Amino acid sequence: MHVLFVIDPLPLLKAYKDSSVAMMRALQARGHELSVALMRDLYIDEGVVKVRGTRISLPEDADLHGHAWWREHGEAADAVLSAFDAVVMRKDPPFDMEYVYATHLFDYARAQGARIFNSGAAIRNHPEKLAITEFAGFTSPTLVTSDMARLRAFHAQHQDVIVKPLDGMGGTGIFRLRQPEANLGSILETLTANGTRTIMAQRYIPEIVEGDKRILIIGGEPVPYALARIPLAGETRGNLAAGGRGVARPLTARDREIAAALGPKLAERGLLLIGLDVIGDYLTEVNVTSPTCFVEITEQTDFDVAARFAQALERAAEG
Repeated sequence: MHVLFVIDPLPLLKAYKDSSVAMMRALQARGHELSVALMRDLYIDEGVVKVRGTRISLPEDADLHGHAWWREHGEAADAVLSAFDAVVMRKDPPFDMEYVYATHLFDYARAQGARIFNSGAAIRNHPEKLAITEFAGFTSPTLVTSDMARLRAFHAQHQDVIVKPLDGMGGTGIFRLRQPEANLGSILETLTANGTRTIMAQRYIPEIVEGDKRILIIGGEPVPYALARIPLAGETRGNLAAGGRGVARPLTARDREIAAALGPKLAERGLLLIGLDVIGDYLTEVNVTSPTCFVEITEQTDFDVAARFAQALERAAEG
């Protein structure tokens, strides 16, 4: 196969721990060709979705901690998106309007024969924080609103809550509000932009001290290990970007129950890869843009996550 990755600029990636790089290495090891492009390289020319991409390879002996872990082959060239055997969308958030436009281009390209994972419609229709509300039976009490009176009432009812923006990533903009909270009004005003921006509030889950688990689901099936991202002492966020420490653990019975309920259903909607965030027994997020933790799980267990993804991509592209 010839696989195109729509991705962030390669020099910005930390190749030694980047899940997209792990995917590329696994695909190359299985004999597949690789190309890369930025999201802005997508375009429509007389109704046909095209891309300006660059062929690359990843030398086996490359220093993944260095800045020369890939090799370009030739100049960037224009191609019809449907000419690739598979297109893998791995551009990190923020999920802004440019990202939304890209998902529409993917939809148009799919109608022209392109095979895109995750699909444009599936990414667009599953906002990563809002998507959990479809599965309320697995979540902690949750409120989504811009109304500060409702948020205050939710806080008064549950006493200890987490509030966060709907478009944040890496733990940005997350606050824990206990009772009493002297800065309650100021925090809610800031997050909601004085009642004009919708946010999410959830009852605090004390099991966060044991880790915010990332459960990877590939082709509807869960990876048998989760990565528990354990917060720093005194921190409420387990995100690795916020300093959390990742520890791989076998899935619990509850983890498997959640994965079994969501995995096949989301796979049918065009989501080849998703990352469920679970704290204790509760689902907190459904990641569909560029789920990570491949490398950490693989290094700590006997399970090669990237190889499993490569196999699933092969099957999906053939189908």
